[in-house]
Amino acid sequence: MKSRVEHLVKKDPHAGQRGVYTVRSLYFDDYYNSAYNEKYASILDRKKYRIRVYDYSDVVIHLERKLRSDQFVHKDILPLTREDAQKIFAGDFRHLLKNASPLARIFYFECVSNLLRPRVVVDYEREPYMVEAGSVRITFDQNIRAGMENLDIFNRNMAMVEALPPGMCIMEIKFSEFLPRIIRDIMPAAFTARAALSKYVFCCDRTLYKRNSGF
Repeated sequence: MKSRVEHLVKKDPHAGQRGVYTVRSLYFDDYYNSAYNEKYASILDRKKYRIRVYDYSDVVIHLERKLRSDQFVHKDILPLTREDAQKIFAGDFRHLLKNASPLARIFYFECVSNLLRPRVVVDYEREPYMVEAGSVRITFDQNIRAGMENLDIFNRNMAMVEALPPGMCIMEIKFSEFLPRIIRDIMPAAFTARAALSKYVFCCDRTLYKRNSGF
């Protein structure tokens, strides 16, 4: 699939000269582990919260809320400083009330009322491609792994465990307007059906034995 894609579409410039970057996300869940359980139950309307960095750097830090309604996905993003992120990790959410962003206040409410807390660190290498027509983004996520020892997203040397069998990757096709015919034509018949996968669930399952209460 990669050999088909790379000759027809261009690399995402965000990937730089290597064409690949590392994505690290710290996922949150509430007291009832709603994000985990709703995914397993195939609830059509659900949400997830995460703090995301790239290449282990604190230059870009985003708090994200991912909303899914059936097969449609919407993402809200709030830029954070490293100090903001460290306070959240320590359980201090008061500074969020000083932020004018609606997402900051929603996240504060979730943390205080629903006991939203960090659950697992997810790492992977992403190779992204893009097509301007239809705002299409094609990504190959490889070496998906879960953090083992702590939840410090700035720790480059965190012990990790593989979340998928060796040699497997996740290919995603995202588009906001339409999927061009050329992209449809290069995809195998199996790609005609949409499917939703969750790296968060994979990584939670791989680290489940670390949690006394389970899910």
